Amino acid sequence: MRLAVLSDIHGNLPALEAVLDDIQAQGQPDAYMILGDLVAFCPWPAETLAVLRELPVALFLQGNTDRYVVTGARPTLPPVDSRGDWKAVPQKLSERDANFRWTVERLSYGDFEYLRDLPTFLDVDVPRYGRLAAVHANAVDDETFLRPSVTDDELRTYFDLDARLVLYGHTHCPMDRVIGRGSARRRIINDGSVGLPLDGDPCPAYALLDFKGGRCHASIHRVVYDRESVIAELKRVDHPAQKWVAGIIRKAAG
Repeated sequence: MRLAVLSDIHGNLPALEAVLDDIQAQGQPDAYMILGDLVAFCPWPAETLAVLRELPVALFLQGNTDRYVVTGARPTLPPVDSRGDWKAVPQKLSERDANFRWTVERLSYGDFEYLRDLPTFLDVDVPRYGRLAAVHANAVDDETFLRPSVTDDELRTYFDLDARLVLYGHTHCPMDRVIGRGSARRRIINDGSVGLPLDGDPCPAYALLDFKGGRCHASIHRVVYDRESVIAELKRVDHPAQKWVAGIIRKAAG
């Protein structure tokens, strides 16, 4: 069995298309698993969702930005530690709210219903392997960042799941860790981000999981695409967060 795992596409259609082409070049997977954050931030929210919904045998999760889009909730601001930080708050609030409003304006009611009804947890029994669980950020909430430097104790706290293998996204940084021993042994994999990598490598990332003989071989793949075309489109449509998004696309850092 081969499973293709994608996460954090964020409306970046060219990156998604490049990843899907690369997956096909590796051999058609038996299923896709999409770990959330599908539409917000890049210039093609509706088009990206349409392509994703056409994938054969695909399971989807709702990410935190999908939740923001359909509920009106918004991410909290970074800590305010100085007079300068406080002075910047109005502009940050304005850009944050305009960013999500721009996305909402381009989605249909059908898109809204689809995003609204996505689950926040997936589990699958893989034949001859065992239980696989998937969440967007962790098993406690959809916002806490657990980067590759996270400790084993933190991973145990946030991924207290009865599963041999746990998949998650959200951090935009690939990771493959094993924690615990014996019956408590658990493998935790983050596939990185398709749309907005944050690990210093701007190439979109995805994971292929090959299950055979009771084992899972996991590989992280990176693909090259025309990043400047995304930046040009951000400018053409006058995206309210174009400077911030373009910076991430160029530098793969927030």
